[in-house]
Amino acid sequence: MSTIVLQTNNLTKRYGALTAVDNLSLEIHAGEVFGFLGPNGAGKTTSINMMCGLLKPDSGGVLIHGQPVGDGGARIRARVGVCPQNVILWEKLTCLEQMQFVGEMYGLTRGDARKRSERLLEELDLVEKRSALARTLSGGMRRRLNLAMALVHDPEIVVLDEPEAGLDPQSRVRVREYIQSLARKKTVILTTHNMDEADRVADRVAIIDHGQLLVLDTPEALKQRVGQGDVIEIGLNGQADDIGKLRTRLSSLKGQAQVNIAHDALTVRVLNAVSLLPGILDIFTAVGVQPGEVRLRQNSLEDVFIQLTGRRLRE
Repeated sequence: MSTIVLQTNNLTKRYGALTAVDNLSLEIHAGEVFGFLGPNGAGKTTSINMMCGLLKPDSGGVLIHGQPVGDGGARIRARVGVCPQNVILWEKLTCLEQMQFVGEMYGLTRGDARKRSERLLEELDLVEKRSALARTLSGGMRRRLNLAMALVHDPEIVVLDEPEAGLDPQSRVRVREYIQSLARKKTVILTTHNMDEADRVADRVAIIDHGQLLVLDTPEALKQRVGQGDVIEIGLNGQADDIGKLRTRLSSLKGQAQVNIAHDALTVRVLNAVSLLPGILDIFTAVGVQPGEVRLRQNSLEDVFIQLTGRRLRE
């Protein structure tokens, strides 16, 4: 059984009449990459700030290895490293100085802070900028430096708030690969609006909206049971004489799938279409229709997200 590293119990935070986080309860396991997703204003940042001990909840609580974050003080909070969405740097310090300063703030000796800093700068392709001032760095370099600063004290839990925001494709891939390299060695909590990123790196994802937990499962499981469904397209090769028979037999799918025959192709949208495809091909055989090209587009995590949170634009 997986070890529970962080647990929230009925976590609630209000700002006047607004309930930003509403009875949030979830468990995060050791060594997993946990995707924490939601629209703007859903309560993600407020939740994370409470998980890290940076914000006191109105009710409920957060446990790290069974110990309340509020009761553990700096010692418990030091087990968490945070890379915020907005890059925070001291403009007149070099990369190495930034890293050492943060390490010493967390109680590392000057020597240990320097060793950790040098290694992280190398791992994140910043070693050539070790003596450069922060204000001279590109946006991608600043983002990677902020990530390194969150790791300098060797935390057990790493919280990454929109780590790929504003990055060019090369930097985005580099940061994504680094996050994947942390898996199993550390527990990573990742917030992002990039559904492809979450699908690629997260072991499990929680989707929240209006402060409430909507779903929590693996990306694959969510795509199989939530969302608009996979799309199967099968060419009909102009076999008009037998299309009526095909349409009749496929009517049995109504209720569990959206079926459309048009433009010389059959289109079926259904959850977990892979399991349904053999039966559809059997129907083709039974009515004597030779299937043409078969194409499958799987349900995406973005489909799941939109299905749960709606299409309304958020500020």
